[in-house]
Amino acid sequence: MTTDSSLITQSSSPRAESWRSHILREFTPKVARLTLVADPDGLLLEEGILEGIRERGFELIRFLDPIEFRYAYESRYRSKWDQGIDTDLVVVLSTQSSSLITLPYDLLQAGRKLSFNLGDIFPNLSYPVVTALDRGDLDALYEAQKRYAPGQLGDNATRDFVLRHVFEIAPELIKQPSDLLRVLLRRHYHGQRIPADLDRRFIQLLRQNNTFDGWPLETLVTDREAFFAFLQERWPIFLDRQAAKGASGVCEDEKPYILSIEGPAELPFDHHDIRVYIDNLFVEGLLHSVSHEHASSLSKTWVGIGVRTAPIEDRSRRLGKLIESMEASIPTEDAKHTDWFLFARRWAEVKVMSNELWVMSESKTAVERLAHLEKAVDERFIRWIQRRFAGLIQLPPNPPVMLHHIPRFLANSLLSPHHSSPRPKFALLVLDGLALDQWLVVREALASKEPGLRFREQAVFAWIPSLTSDSRQAIFAGKAPLFFPNSIHTTDKEPILWAQFWADQGLTPNEVVYLKGLGDGDMETVSEALSHPQARVAGLVVDKVDKIMHGMELGTAGMYNQVGQWAKEQYLGTLLDMLLDRGFQVYLTSDHGNLEAQGCGRPAEGAVADLRGERVRIYSNAVLRGKVKERFPSAMEWGTTGLPEDYLALLAPPRQAFVQENQRTVCHGGISIEELIVPLVQIERRGE
Repeated sequence: MTTDSSLITQSSSPRAESWRSHILREFTPKVARLTLVADPDGLLLEEGILEGIRERGFELIRFLDPIEFRYAYESRYRSKWDQGIDTDLVVVLSTQSSSLITLPYDLLQAGRKLSFNLGDIFPNLSYPVVTALDRGDLDALYEAQKRYAPGQLGDNATRDFVLRHVFEIAPELIKQPSDLLRVLLRRHYHGQRIPADLDRRFIQLLRQNNTFDGWPLETLVTDREAFFAFLQERWPIFLDRQAAKGASGVCEDEKPYILSIEGPAELPFDHHDIRVYIDNLFVEGLLHSVSHEHASSLSKTWVGIGVRTAPIEDRSRRLGKLIESMEASIPTEDAKHTDWFLFARRWAEVKVMSNELWVMSESKTAVERLAHLEKAVDERFIRWIQRRFAGLIQLPPNPPVMLHHIPRFLANSLLSPHHSSPRPKFALLVLDGLALDQWLVVREALASKEPGLRFREQAVFAWIPSLTSDSRQAIFAGKAPLFFPNSIHTTDKEPILWAQFWADQGLTPNEVVYLKGLGDGDMETVSEALSHPQARVAGLVVDKVDKIMHGMELGTAGMYNQVGQWAKEQYLGTLLDMLLDRGFQVYLTSDHGNLEAQGCGRPAEGAVADLRGERVRIYSNAVLRGKVKERFPSAMEWGTTGLPEDYLALLAPPRQAFVQENQRTVCHGGISIEELIVPLVQIERRGE
């Protein structure tokens, strides 16, 4: 298993001297209790900036919807100022036509005014090119600008400068297949997001080299899933060539190969620049091992990780290598949220593989090693989430980072004037309680029954506490729980919140569908609701996994077994077929995950708690919460960022639950990686 530093998550500290310094130096505490910022490029919404502002004692609120803003402003800040309590508040206006004059008069009279834009920070580079970049990529660009002082650059020159110094892509050095594969592997392995404009420039330059005439560059460069499918189809061909090299006697006739993705049939997997990735690709499940008639000999060589032999030994070897890799690459406290998304995907693989192996052949050493890794992951993730969660709420919704971003993300696509479909339709399928590792079980079941499906996988953060009443409602409201305080303890208002969100986007009631309680034999109800000719957006809640979880007595293994059995039945596949047949673009997500926890005792609180969950207790009074915490000193008092002021959470200690001591249960509500990072998957048919 390679430990090449290029394959290990890296992140840059927001405290380093960087482009952020131009902004953060303007935020000195106690200068003005209200600061108004025109921010057309969303610079204040970058993770490091958000953390830097909070560390200086400021709170930040975006001016998006005037009514929502006025509610939050009056209840959280103005009321405190009237009581003589000073807070440093930053109000950010981030629309393209940012003009502070559009803010309410009382704010303009009271606030200090600032403005920031990318043109001031990168004066010599093309503004349209730079503004398309993910804000997390500005660190590398700023360093390159300082180091190379490029002078005034036009659009194409800026594109080339960014490709080279931000994404380490030098098109003129890509002269043979191994060069191109190395670049694409680095990009897709790390899940790099590169703007479409830069991709077009890169492909244009590649097309100048006749070597790549037969390559489907537009697909391989931009489509991560298609790229790995391209490699997967060609791996057996490579194994045949490897086997032939070691064979003696007459060569067999060449096999016919059926390839669904165009391009060369043979790839240089054995080139040293490519081979360094091979272990990681198979270990992390990005590629899958295949059977081969010469498996016994091939398995003894470097290609062995990609050759199927004995299932238990194969998976045990793969699990050991994956644990080794993850021990060295837990994201740091300064990591970006995308680093945790990538890590969570690998963590889900570890959980699924380890469960299968423990069932078949338990290894005490591996169990202890995994428990040690689990403890390290919990400690690092909890520290990170305490620092960064408030900032995650404020991040832009493209791509979505938190659950309440998803409707805004869909709305931007639905209402985009550049959308390829004349009348796009979207279906959001919420599998209540589905953890990321359980999604892998569902995906495997779906893929075996519906091989024509393609899964474009992302991840998002659930709300804290990770409860259905706040986290699932946030999905359908498209906003933080702060803005639905009257229904925070129930899900009854979801249809109203969903309809209201889309009404605000200009859709009529006939265009909006909401159904819940799905998962068993209710296909006629769904079909009838979706058959309305005007239906454009559908929110569908499938609560089967949540029901399995709350009745589970067999822990994680039981969850995998029952969730997998349900996914293999007809319901989910039939539902997806119905949605796709009717022209819906389908997204699947979950409101929270779950984990297996051990009881630490029940709080003897009587009717004091507003909500008595297994991983969290909710109180309306801080004194009452404090008294319960005295009994459970390792429990965590969570703040009210994005929550109503009287929604006070006490979170159970890591991997523990407020149930009878030593009792094992599958539950949710806390801040583990399993509960908070949930799947967001676009599901489509191949070739569509």
